[in-house]
Amino acid sequence: MRLYQTPPSETHVLCVDEMGPVSAKTYPAAHWSSQRLPLTPDYGRRAKVWVFGAFEPRTGQALTCCAPGRAASHFLTLLNQIVEHWSQGEVILIMDNLASHKTLDVRLWVLAHPRVRFLFQPTYAPWLNLIEPWWKTLRSLALKGRRFENADEIRAAIHDAVSYWNAHSHPFVWRKALA
Repeated sequence: MRLYQTPPSETHVLCVDEMGPVSAKTYPAAHWSSQRLPLTPDYGRRAKVWVFGAFEPRTGQALTCCAPGRAASHFLTLLNQIVEHWSQGEVILIMDNLASHKTLDVRLWVLAHPRVRFLFQPTYAPWLNLIEPWWKTLRSLALKGRRFENADEIRAAIHDAVSYWNAHSHPFVWRKALA
């Protein structure tokens, strides 16, 4: 927790994860109505997109990239965007133990970028990665109440939502859930 709120000086602590697959389908919105609105379900067989993301809780800034799968090559694309976006200081990436985070290509990438360190969270502890609640916010901003016909529409919606978020970002406040 302390690492998120008060990282060492000139250090960026980023929560990294992937969300998906996000399918091209209708994402219903909650309605304030006593009547149930008719909705024909569609099951998203038109396209799928995986969203890779990095979230800095101290500033609230986020970075995402969309990919057709969650292979290590797509994860490397995110890593390259991270070092370009946060170009100064040390970067600590907090992430889960997904196999694509530990491939040979990713390990070689880390060796080539000495200012980047990986910090793997314990297995079965997703609540320790603060990008998880941010994914919920992104889904609400980008997907809720919309219908998508193809992957390009999903990518555009996610890009617009992240741009909006970053323009209005603020430090993330980790709150205990009320019982």
